[in-house]
Amino acid sequence: MDERAPARRPEVVLFDVFETLIRLEPLRERLAEVGRPGHELELFFARTLRDGMAYTLAGNAPPFRDVAAAQLAITSGYTLAPEQIEHVLAGFAELPAQPDAAPAVTLLSRAGVPCFAFTHGSATNAAKALERAGLRASFAGVLSAEEIHSFKPPPAVYHWACAQAGSRPDRTALVAVHSWDTNGAARAGLLTGLATRLEGGVPPTGERPHVTGERVDEVVAGLLALPG
Repeated sequence: MDERAPARRPEVVLFDVFETLIRLEPLRERLAEVGRPGHELELFFARTLRDGMAYTLAGNAPPFRDVAAAQLAITSGYTLAPEQIEHVLAGFAELPAQPDAAPAVTLLSRAGVPCFAFTHGSATNAAKALERAGLRASFAGVLSAEEIHSFKPPPAVYHWACAQAGSRPDRTALVAVHSWDTNGAARAGLLTGLATRLEGGVPPTGERPHVTGERVDEVVAGLLALPG
């Protein structure tokens, strides 16, 4: 584990994308359109993350889209045709923003703190989704761990993102709604902010985030209020 970053106001903020900035809920409708029950969304997405992390541990993760396509096939019991899988996956580029995303990036913009979208999915899809939501211009860049054939949360992934952003880990914050993500970032020496609206609280099994709040904009406000 890297040394834990002291609680200081970040100079750069990295945002997780899916579920943190962008809503996955509309994919439920796409699943229904190809004849699958909407409740498979959570299972499909969780399996995609699980396998992406497992491939990362093995040494070389395939692109997010390839892992997601395989998991859609598995979750459906191999009942979906290739064009149906494509229909569901195409929805990733058309997802809407979370209601607390715009207020969060506005706070950073007013404070003069640059922010980056940071995903292990497609950077192109993430950028398209942010563009559709009217948020893309607020971000200094869109970073994807696909460039280094990895998923989060190994330390090298967060260090790579900091290098791309031109910032030191201990002056860079990772904001997410996934506690496994903030745990990974904290153990890599980054500042962390966990919005609890997805998980409902802070689990006791990982590194405690530097800042917590129910909403993403509340977390950003908390990070900005830390001492310089």
